[in-house]
Amino acid sequence: MVQAVLDALERTQWLSPAELAALQRAKLAALLRHASATTRFHAGRFPRPEDAAGELTAIPVLARRELQEHFDDLKSSAPPADHGVVREARTSGSSGMPVRVLKTAATALFWRALTLRDHLWHRREFAGKLAVIRRRAGGRTSDNWGAATRGFVATGPCVGLEPSAGLDAQLDWLAREAPAYLLSYPSLVRELALRSMARGLRLPSLRGVRTLGELLTAEVRELCREAWGCPLEDVYSSEETGYIALQCPQAAHYHVQAETLIVEVVDEAGRACRPGEVGRVLVTPLDNYAMPLLRYELGDYAELGEPCACGRGLPVLRRIVGRTRNMFVTAAGERFWPSFGSRSLQRAAPIVQHQFVQKAHDLVEARLVVGTALTAEQEAAVRKIVVSGLPSGVRVVFSYPASIERGAGGKFEDFRSELAA
Repeated sequence: MVQAVLDALERTQWLSPAELAALQRAKLAALLRHASATTRFHAGRFPRPEDAAGELTAIPVLARRELQEHFDDLKSSAPPADHGVVREARTSGSSGMPVRVLKTAATALFWRALTLRDHLWHRREFAGKLAVIRRRAGGRTSDNWGAATRGFVATGPCVGLEPSAGLDAQLDWLAREAPAYLLSYPSLVRELALRSMARGLRLPSLRGVRTLGELLTAEVRELCREAWGCPLEDVYSSEETGYIALQCPQAAHYHVQAETLIVEVVDEAGRACRPGEVGRVLVTPLDNYAMPLLRYELGDYAELGEPCACGRGLPVLRRIVGRTRNMFVTAAGERFWPSFGSRSLQRAAPIVQHQFVQKAHDLVEARLVVGTALTAEQEAAVRKIVVSGLPSGVRVVFSYPASIERGAGGKFEDFRSELAA
């Protein structure tokens, strides 16, 4: 079954955008028919599913809070028997709003096939060792990379470590294990790369780094090449919807996995964005018949891209910009994403870890874990860097915790607004 899906994906990635859109409409019409007939939330809503599939914007957006509050109403009373066992998945709640969602064996099958597509796109050598540093990975060892490859392709071993281990301990562990590939969070890869260069530790066995779960910046890609001389490939996914987009094998942007879901990028008024514009991400998984999620708003913002020169007809996301809570909010209600270069901060002061939290419209707290106490001159230099990335008139206050803990799911955010909600 995995091979059959992979064979189909090999063909469909080369379809034209119009052909892929037609494929999506057909799958969406079938999903709408099922949702209307088997869920209380959508009961009777789509008497003409083919027409509704052609006018997706007429379907109301499903907010995260609605998924929380209407879990039972969104469940299908009769998921197709051939879609296999239904299971419940839960998000980590890193947004402060954990949700539950139902999935089937069919959605797991597509997840497995898309994982393999990612490996094949980036020509990873399956015989290599995989090292994983993420939550719940600590102490795990296996003779195979994981559920996606097990029983399908022989791979090298997989070893795991918790992100709570100290940075030097993580680097020492990587040096001992000598993996070919590393899977972790972008923020942790950044810290490891900086520390690796500071120690002169090159990790010569490393052929590639794969990141997931957080916003990836161009700076992290550059650090990865500078520290270890290897490429970084990112994955855009969510627990609720599965894989959303995979990095193109020939560029740094992302290809929407259009065979399995529809992704819309819309502005604040709900209008479709054009290439180069940033907007809210809405996702409609096309194969989840246990809990149909129609135009589900993740809380993410992304930028649409032009068609890709690689020849694939899959839609392009130029970049994933961030989540709502990662935007600075002004008193006038305007929002934007601040940027603070990690290397600039480390050149200004002995900063081991940093996080910036917006406490008020005119106040940001700079939480700094430092190697030695900062001098007045160093604080002034750091303040200058931070202020340069914020609107005029914003004050910066410093706090010096012993450590900054990662949030639920092991993720970490450089900037977070307590006003964004």
